Amino acid sequence: MHDIRFIRENAAVFDAGLKRRGLAPRAAEILALDEKARGLTSQLQDLQTKRNAASKAIGAAKAKKDEAEAARLMAEVEAVKQEMPRLEAEEAGAKKALDEILAALPNLPAADVPDGADESGNVEMRKWGEPNRINNAKEHFDIGEALGLMDFETAAKMSGARFVILSGALARLERAIANLMLDTHTAEFGYTEVSPPALVRDMAPFGVGQLPKFEEDLFRTTNGYWLTSTAEVTLSNIVADCIVDDDYLPRRYTAWTPCFRSEAGAAGKDTRGMIRMHQFSKVELVSITTPDKSVEEHERMTSCAEAILKKLELPFRTMALCAGDMGFASRKTYDIEVWLPGQNRYREISSCSNCGDFQARRMKARWRKKGEKGAEFVHTLNGSGLAVGRTLVAILENYQQADGSVAVPAALQGYMGGMTVIGK
Repeated sequence: MHDIRFIRENAAVFDAGLKRRGLAPRAAEILALDEKARGLTSQLQDLQTKRNAASKAIGAAKAKKDEAEAARLMAEVEAVKQEMPRLEAEEAGAKKALDEILAALPNLPAADVPDGADESGNVEMRKWGEPNRINNAKEHFDIGEALGLMDFETAAKMSGARFVILSGALARLERAIANLMLDTHTAEFGYTEVSPPALVRDMAPFGVGQLPKFEEDLFRTTNGYWLTSTAEVTLSNIVADCIVDDDYLPRRYTAWTPCFRSEAGAAGKDTRGMIRMHQFSKVELVSITTPDKSVEEHERMTSCAEAILKKLELPFRTMALCAGDMGFASRKTYDIEVWLPGQNRYREISSCSNCGDFQARRMKARWRKKGEKGAEFVHTLNGSGLAVGRTLVAILENYQQADGSVAVPAALQGYMGGMTVIGK
């Protein structure tokens, strides 16, 4: 959510930020609605003052036995009472229209975000490891199905497309990957592990910017709950409607959860395999910080996600997303892309975003210096640490062997009971 005071004082800057996002200017429209709402509020306040003064005067007139004056004043009060509901309805309508516009506009990009309209404008920041060049490299679904441990057909019978059944060593590998991530993020990087709900009410996805704009991307139950598309929703909302002291911050949370996405805009994309699923699991990272620390925290979070890929010895590159390719709530995003030999290209495995105070305004999440009365909005950050299914995909493709088996990365062998190879 945007700060209306910022728009009043920086209309040109606001429109310039929207332009970088590929959007038309909106400041004039917003400020006209804001002026209308404020004008109606002022009129209501004047009417309330007039009504209160007249009500007082009625008593004085009656005390003087001036019935004519009392009658005139009573008629004045009645006229005000008749006028106020109309103005109140107009004020509520103007405020609602203003809120709807502000809620539907994305965050403004930070000054150091590259310009660009789409992913072609993204900038490579760094690269780790050399891409594996494997002769006749297979994609993960061919490897998994040949092992007899990845079953899309049976999953489709019960659930439809974009679901999978993992069994045996691959099911264990998925669990091992998540455990490595959780153990690393908690023991080495100081994140607090959380087991949050998978069902939430409207306010939670609204708070992180998923509602109302992205309703079609989410699954909803018949009794009004939303299935979470990422633990960002629940972990960020831990501080919703709160004012925390500065010694509470930073807060760093991690969770391994199922995630549910309708993939409404993914028709024809990644129709085979585990890259784009309706249900998948992810280890999420969320940080709540003071504004002066969020840039530093963003770099830290990204390095924590990169550390998992280094442990698994999976080649990757880190990209700074351009203004036109960032997510709705983000002011700056790094995408980490892992190398997939079967596709012969890098694919996204994590997005780490600094949202500034954009989500905090929607969640009403604030902080204050200890002992002070004033409060300001926190900054929120989120990132995948990592997507578990895509990490499994990357392991299958990078550790595939000529005989169809898959070597188990050294970092996971302890979680796999000492297993070094997954064979048929």
